[in-house]
Amino acid sequence: MKILGISCFYHDASAALLVDGKIVAAVQEERLTRKKHDSSFPINSINYCLKSQNLEIEDIDFIGFYEKPLLKFERGLYQHIQMFPWGLKTFVGSMPSWFNEKLRVVKIIRKKLKYKKNVLFIEHHMAHAASFLSSPFNEAAILTSDGVGEWTTTAYGIGKNNNITLLKDIRFPSSLGLLYSALTAYLGFSVNNSEYKVMGLSPYGNMNKETNPYYQKLLHVIDIKKDGSYRLDMSYFTFHYKDRMPSKKLCYLLGGPVRKKESEVEQKHKDIAAALQLIIEEVTFKILINLRNETKSNNLVLSGGVALNSVCNGKIIKKTGFKNVWIQPDPGDGGNSIGVASYIYNAILGKKRNYVLKDPYLGPCFSNDEIKKFLEDSQIIFHKIEDNTDLVRKTARMIKDNKVIGWFQG
Repeated sequence: MKILGISCFYHDASAALLVDGKIVAAVQEERLTRKKHDSSFPINSINYCLKSQNLEIEDIDFIGFYEKPLLKFERGLYQHIQMFPWGLKTFVGSMPSWFNEKLRVVKIIRKKLKYKKNVLFIEHHMAHAASFLSSPFNEAAILTSDGVGEWTTTAYGIGKNNNITLLKDIRFPSSLGLLYSALTAYLGFSVNNSEYKVMGLSPYGNMNKETNPYYQKLLHVIDIKKDGSYRLDMSYFTFHYKDRMPSKKLCYLLGGPVRKKESEVEQKHKDIAAALQLIIEEVTFKILINLRNETKSNNLVLSGGVALNSVCNGKIIKKTGFKNVWIQPDPGDGGNSIGVASYIYNAILGKKRNYVLKDPYLGPCFSNDEIKKFLEDSQIIFHKIEDNTDLVRKTARMIKDNKVIGWFQG
């Protein structure tokens, strides 16, 4: 049984190939086109996956897509009708991509791949939750959290053997991921790209809830319940009808305009990043404590873009009662090509699980001879270091000297 999983048209397009229950190849399109967060149809990733196993597209039994486009389009229509006429410009501007790509997934697959067999769709957060099927656990609690799928932004449930049951969800426009992105935009960084900078900025701010004034201010923006369920006050945002995220009201609340790109990062900005991190952790830990009590499981699987918050992840075992945590190496949308392929094989077709994702290196690799030939052909000056200890020592010295290091391995 051979199944190809595809994720694309929003950000981090990717493809993954499952053969007899095992993920044998997976790669993000950006790694091959060198366009960061490439969202285009992942033709290069698909070709790599097939070529790596000496397969043709005719050998593929099923192709799976990582979400349901019609359901997502329904949400887009609803939000723009609800906000009419303020969202009209954004709505009209989004239509070409919907009619040319996002609603034509099957036709694009048929045309670009010449594929004639079944194409299956599963919901976005189920593709995230399907990370459980590649985990080392036979049973586990599952939490998925991101910007938004079709409607869902946060969901939790339970996985047992081949089955995944999502018990509860929170829906658009309330979203931890979109809250994080809105504050990323306010702090002058790029959305869907630089959230990690905000996370990295947070420990330079005041991480004390009692004394960080912006923590109290952000509690006006989000209503958090005891079980971790939450709701955003949408008067502080414009992302549900514009291509901008913070509203004037949010800027007023935080005491000034959006930080200009490349301007100085002040202590205020660090404290806002810290306050945001405190909010994310508070919501996440409350959800997880409730989930632990509800499922009685010691095991937890995390997925979705919010699961990229490693600062929060590192505190889960200490704060929530879970004893074992497993996070898919690519928990964002790029990893959903793996999720949809696994879900089709294990949950839809009912095939027994026989695989644990232990090795994340599923994409192209290059030998020293290939690298050397490329450098020589490109007339790039290089120096070969034979001893690994010497390599690490020299690299550490360059970092100490404030040099920028690019590290390529395998």
